[in-house]
Formats: sequence, C-alpha cells, structure tokens
Amino acid sequence: MAEKVLVIDDSQFMLRLIDRLLQSEGYEVRTASSGPQGLRLFHQIAPDLVILDIMMPGMDGWEVCQKLREISPVPIIFLTALNSEKNVVNGLLSGADDYLSKPFRADELRARVTAILRRARMPAKEPEILRFAGGTLVVNQTERLVFVDEEEIELSPLEYNLLLFMAKRAGRILPTEFIFENIWGSGADTGQDSVKWYIWRLRQKIEPDPQQPQLILTERGKGYRFSPH
Repeated sequence: MAEKVLVIDDSQFMLRLIDRLLQSEGYEVRTASSGPQGLRLFHQIAPDLVILDIMMPGMDGWEVCQKLREISPVPIIFLTALNSEKNVVNGLLSGADDYLSKPFRADELRARVTAILRRARMPAKEPEILRFAGGTLVVNQTERLVFVDEEEIELSPLEYNLLLFMAKRAGRILPTEFIFENIWGSGADTGQDSVKWYIWRLRQKIEPDPQQPQLILTERGKGYRFSPH
C-alpha cells in the first residue's frame, strides 16, 4: 500500500509541483491550501508524512504544527521560504522532523521524504520500564504492572491501557475524542463521558492527592495531558 503524504501550502503552484513530484515516486498525495483544511484532511486520511508551509494566511504553519503535535507523532517537514538559522531552529524545536527551504531541488525533497519515512517505518525500541514523578510512578510494560511508591497498584485492563496510552504521550495535550477513539474505539457502545470517568478512577489510584492531580492534568476545553515529570 502506498504511503500517504499530506501537503499543506497556500500556493496552488507549489501544491501541484509537489503532488506530481511525489506521485511519480509512488506516494499517495493529498493536498490542502490552508491550515484548517489541512487539519481536517489529516483526521480523515491519517497520513504517514506531512509537508507543511509556514507563511499561510489565517492559521500559519507554526500553529498547524503545534496542533498536530498535540495529537500525533506523524513526521513533519517544514517547506518554507523562511530560511534563516533562527527559523530553522524554531521549526525543529516546534516539533518538525526536518526543514527545507524554498526554492528547493526536487532530488533533495525526494531524499528527505524517503529518509524520514524509512526512519518512521523502523520499529522504535521502547523502554520496558517507564518512570514518572521522580520514579514514584513506575509502569512495567513487560509484566503490565504499575507501582506507586514501590507498591503494586491494581488496575483493570482498560485502566492500564488508558494509563499506558497517556504515559507514552507524556507532555502532549490529548483531546478527549482522540483518547476515546484509541482506547474504546469508534464502535464502542458507550460515550466519551467514559474518558472522564476512567481518568477520575486512575487519579484515585496513582495521584498522591486526587483532588490536586500532578500526573494527569486537565487542559480545559482541550482534553488531558500526562505530566512527563
């Protein structure tokens, strides 16, 4: 199956150029001419790679990148006319995997896309033990065990899956809908209120003070964030 590339750029000329270039390499290419359109398309097609312009009216590339990083580790290449060292550094720090300046050479873009997708296909070696809150919370992925202050905590399979899902994405804001679809699935016979209920249950078991949570934080109007510290 062809890998999917989403290109977000307000230039129709640039969209057509990259579309032809990458389709000739066997990729399935979808294009969007604005940030909001690109985000909607991202949710629809779940691309393997995003190529993103920065200078777009309304929602610029910085904001699009931030919103993508809140929900996905998808590889992102900034492709932009902003070519100063400061912009390159800011682009990489904002969560992009690569940064290519316009005008670009076709063979260079091909090489960057090939290299990033190759890295993305390589299975990442995950640590068997995850530690948080200065080591007071420990998740043993091999044995599916959780310890708080060296004491084993009993979690249901769903509670464990929810905790591990959030812990692996520590530091990112996870929308309630995103959590629900990944843990319960779109065909579940329950609603998104289940996320709130199970977050409450987890807090009772892993937080020193569930009324003042330090690990599973609520981001009002956005979702939840698992603290990496």
